[in-house]
Amino acid sequence: MTVVGPFGLSVRDQALEADVQAGLAAVEEGLLEATKSDVPFITEAAQHLVRAGGKRFRPLLVMLAAQFGDPYAPGVVPSAVVVELTHLATLYHDDVMDEAEVRRGVDSANARWGNSVAVLTGDFLFSRASHILADLGPEAVRIQAEAFERLVTGQILETAGPRDGRDPIEHYLDVIAGKTGSLIAVAGRYGAMMSGADERTIDILTHYGERLGTAFQLADDVLDIASDSHESGKTPGTDLREGIPTLPVLHLRAQAAATGAADDLQLCELLDGDLTDDTLHAEVLRRLRAHPALEQARRDTIRYAQEARAILAPLPDCYAKAALENLCDAVVHRAG
Repeated sequence: MTVVGPFGLSVRDQALEADVQAGLAAVEEGLLEATKSDVPFITEAAQHLVRAGGKRFRPLLVMLAAQFGDPYAPGVVPSAVVVELTHLATLYHDDVMDEAEVRRGVDSANARWGNSVAVLTGDFLFSRASHILADLGPEAVRIQAEAFERLVTGQILETAGPRDGRDPIEHYLDVIAGKTGSLIAVAGRYGAMMSGADERTIDILTHYGERLGTAFQLADDVLDIASDSHESGKTPGTDLREGIPTLPVLHLRAQAAATGAADDLQLCELLDGDLTDDTLHAEVLRRLRAHPALEQARRDTIRYAQEARAILAPLPDCYAKAALENLCDAVVHRAG
């Protein structure tokens, strides 16, 4: 048993490990090539987050999904590069919207060069992804366009908040299905499609990717509160400090509204306070870690991961299927 990819994913077959490692290495080369420009400053800005590293979760899923067809088909690696470029571009834009100062352990692009450069660099990455897509055919372009529409819609819905009468938790789950699940679904779809897998397999891996993507984001929500380390790639409590309504907070607010418990109402008031104050922030974090809302968010994470795993059932038993199942376990493990 070896370890490959994010979260120490276990791969039990040497041939599969070799394929995945070779594919990810090719993706890394492709990312560096795609972010080169005749203008040195653009190259520096575009490669800023590429060189900072990252889990490469989406390219890994492309490589595993491709095992259900021909993993060496010419479109597999370029499609993985497209998905990761798109993800990286959204990070540049997200950091501007969130006024983030750090990303992947380095200064964010907006902190280093300003908002305008960060936004334009994200646009540059989108354009390079589109250029690669043009060589993969109109169906690949359509899939990317639909996913990007869902991604942007999810971001807008998050910014706008739930409409009157809408359950905030249901609204939030729709948001992350768009913001996170849609692109991870594309990773599963591209891997299967570019490898020549049949339509049923493509459909299974697409739906698996969306469910896994939701579980992945929910695990990050839990980590933002529960972790004392940098497992999530951010300082614990970052989302709290920025006022981002993650799932544990939404469960707390729902419970407070339902029961009217004094402790819960007080904690909600603290959440609405100035969490840039370190003392207040630490107090809120401590109380949330001990609150049942955090455990409820963990259960939701497990449920989505189990649903993703169940979707794989019709696929033939093989090492690639086992690795995809292990990804579900790894996501749950991140949430504790």
